[in-house]
Amino acid sequence: MARNEYYEDGKLVKENCPRCGDTVLADHDDRKHCGKCGYTEWK
Repeated sequence: MARNEYYEDGKLVKENCPRCGDTVLADHDDRKHCGKCGYTEWK
């Protein structure tokens, strides 16, 4: 998925990583994960 597909009407649809700030969290079934720093939020 291209990064520009994360935006609708100029607003970000996905969550940004709280550690990195500029990276979008990947949404998995049981967690949200940052591929850059490894930050994980379990659902």
